[in-house]
Amino acid sequence: MPADAMPAADSDLTVFILDDDDAIRDSLEVLLECAGFRVESFSTPLGFLESGAPSRPGCLLVDVRMPQMSGLDVQERLTRGGHAIPVVVMTGHGDVPLAVRAMKAGAVDFVEKPFEEEALLAAVRSALALARAAESRTADAASPAAVAEQPAPPPAVSAPPEVLDRLAALTPREMDVLRWLVAGKSNKIIAFELSISPRTVEIHRARVMEKMRADSLPTLVRMAIAAGVVPGGA
Repeated sequence: MPADAMPAADSDLTVFILDDDDAIRDSLEVLLECAGFRVESFSTPLGFLESGAPSRPGCLLVDVRMPQMSGLDVQERLTRGGHAIPVVVMTGHGDVPLAVRAMKAGAVDFVEKPFEEEALLAAVRSALALARAAESRTADAASPAAVAEQPAPPPAVSAPPEVLDRLAALTPREMDVLRWLVAGKSNKIIAFELSISPRTVEIHRARVMEKMRADSLPTLVRMAIAAGVVPGGA
């Protein structure tokens, strides 16, 4: 078994890939199968939604931009249908506002194209861990009263104490910059909104990344969302 493979105990969980791009879908299949995951792919949102996949244990890796229906629309349909399958959204470079919307709607994580393999695998592992926990809760609910209850949704994303401590160490201006970064705005737009120069924004942005110990913008946004940071302009 490859070093990154899932334990045998999780062999009944499936990673469902939903992307209209054949090349991306094929590359994801190869990566995930080599890492030991069970994988099933779909090229259209309706193909996925009308299959039995949403009711099966696993997680969904979905592209946020597709011609028939967006990843956000798929997420909404799953919620309306009572499916609590953990969702990881795939975004293009600069699609941070869409990623923020997806996570606020319940997505457990997002990964940015082009993918970093380890970041993608980590997101999938986390999503499957939530699926396993939900499956265990369902199995434990044996009484008639428990059976009548709705399936519990994935736990809300929350930031660990160390992330909250780092956030508290930001200056008011650094927090302003962070809020606009979470909103997906460029340095130039942030500079306009805060009435400062783009160069000053760059300096504050670098300090925010350093203080938050974020190695990329997606990582920073994930921490901010988990900590409840309100995007600029909201």
